Amino acid sequence: MRKKTYAMRYVAGQPVERIFPPGALLHVGKALPPGAPLTTESTLRVMVWNIFKQQRADWLSVLQDFGKDAHLVLLQEAQTTPELVRFATTHYLAADQVPAFALPQHPSGVMTLASAHPVYCCPLREREPLLRLAKSALVTAYPLLNSQTLMVVNIHAVNFSLGIDVYSKQLGPIGEQIIHHQGPVIMAGDFNAWSRQRINALYTFSREMGLEEVNFTDDHRRKAFGRPLDFVFYRGMSLSQASILVTRASDHNPLLVEFNARESTLL
Repeated sequence: MRKKTYAMRYVAGQPVERIFPPGALLHVGKALPPGAPLTTESTLRVMVWNIFKQQRADWLSVLQDFGKDAHLVLLQEAQTTPELVRFATTHYLAADQVPAFALPQHPSGVMTLASAHPVYCCPLREREPLLRLAKSALVTAYPLLNSQTLMVVNIHAVNFSLGIDVYSKQLGPIGEQIIHHQGPVIMAGDFNAWSRQRINALYTFSREMGLEEVNFTDDHRRKAFGRPLDFVFYRGMSLSQASILVTRASDHNPLLVEFNARESTLL
């Protein structure tokens, strides 16, 4: 029997809440009433990092030094250890994690930390065809100052598969969300785009969704077979700057991206 897909929401002072996929897409009007905006500044800061299940030293200090000032932190391979949950609930209003698979103590999966409460949350999972382990993705949405809603996609793409059928299958439900959203979008994470087929499928998908890729001048992203694994795509916003933090606190380097929050455009 296929396991149910859900997200776990962590908010300071509140019991952990289980969030199941909504019955309708965001554009149908199933969003919660907007609360405080994601940022009141002119800048929207985003950190994207495969945190390697917190297996290496100094992961917490990297988050404390670089993550605490971001408005969004998109983590992959995040284990809900007490230390990570404490950091998330201390520095952010809400943290949503999609458990991809259970480790001995704490489940691991994508986790989105945000400085505002999401008005929409759609957890997604796709099983690795060879290892039978699941990878997760999370679609959330947050209010902006200009009355628009920012859609955020945090993804850890399937890794071990023959061909790109399962890879493309995982992108399909995400595309349904993005293509119907009339507003800015950020899609980021570990895309495991280590083959020519995979990178072509990813670029085709991003073009169909009207997404632009964030390019890095000093590109120190984790690579496999000469191809980067981590990406940030966006639309409807103006990119201010992008950099990569070189660290040994994970087997991936964090991506640090800033957008102009006051220049989002209606699509």
